[in-house]
Amino acid sequence: MSAIETEILSLSEIETLAYDALLAVGTTAQNARPLAIATAATEAEGIASHGLAYIPVYCEHVTCGKVDGAAVPLLTRPRPGVIVADAATGFAHSAIAAGFAELMPLARSQGIAALAVRNSYNCGVLGYHTRQLAAEGLLGLGFTNAPASIAPVGGTGKVVGTNPFSIAAPDGKGGIALLIDQSASVIAKSEIMKHNREGKPIPEGWGLGPDGQPTTDAAVALQGSMAPSGGYKGVGVALLVEVMAAAMTGASLGVDASPFSGTAGGPPKTGQFFIAIDPEVTSSGDFAARIQALVGEMHAQDGVRTPGDARSAARKRAEAEGVAVNAATLAKIRALL
Repeated sequence: MSAIETEILSLSEIETLAYDALLAVGTTAQNARPLAIATAATEAEGIASHGLAYIPVYCEHVTCGKVDGAAVPLLTRPRPGVIVADAATGFAHSAIAAGFAELMPLARSQGIAALAVRNSYNCGVLGYHTRQLAAEGLLGLGFTNAPASIAPVGGTGKVVGTNPFSIAAPDGKGGIALLIDQSASVIAKSEIMKHNREGKPIPEGWGLGPDGQPTTDAAVALQGSMAPSGGYKGVGVALLVEVMAAAMTGASLGVDASPFSGTAGGPPKTGQFFIAIDPEVTSSGDFAARIQALVGEMHAQDGVRTPGDARSAARKRAEAEGVAVNAATLAKIRALL
């Protein structure tokens, strides 16, 4: 098997390439910039399936109208501690960025605050957003729903999406002590999509065919359903996220949302929900010491990594050495310019 051709790009080059491609298909600068920044950060953390590989999809969706590249998020404050952002079928990243600008100071002043995002779109890597809250000294909780792709245990009909949740904890020194970002499925759907694009089989246990039986064929899995992580427990996590990100925000349920891939169905109108908490308010001022002690217990064991360690290490390497990007992906993006 021949090696996959790659090209080394700096993080700034990745951001610029993503930004220029989004502008080229009619996305406004205000919407393109947050998404381009997130794309570079995602590539830096080694999550290629959500990085530049997604830019052609984003651009296709702007062109076909699945997402409004010129949308302007509308923010309201229905209660003192709650912000609602209507993404107006635009990109989630710009709606979340606008919401976070109000959420962070609100959480500091009140101790806790929430942001509900509706009529939204794929928000990419959820942990990218909760990390921003933790970097500002806040405990960040995030939930995002997705088009239905998981069937309940014992059934074959898809009811809920891969529906990730994330929690990011600050270390008290301007960094991140812990970052959990996981979906309700064994693997993110984008990974199966990536295998399908590359003509590769998927590992056993990732997906089920339309008949509910396990399959290693990526195309068959995309026609069927994602395997929930931990069986019924994964379905429970997906339902929790569905309540938080769809029911609590007024966004579309996963069964009603159009796919994040392809051009059919119009805007998905999914949702996100974030909770930001000032940990010093509830912990009598010793949160940082407690979280460092917790993380320290794990790091004291040889070979143990805490959630978020791998991403942090990848980011440091990328900042110093750049990122190896698939040449075929780059060719698709450059063809848009």
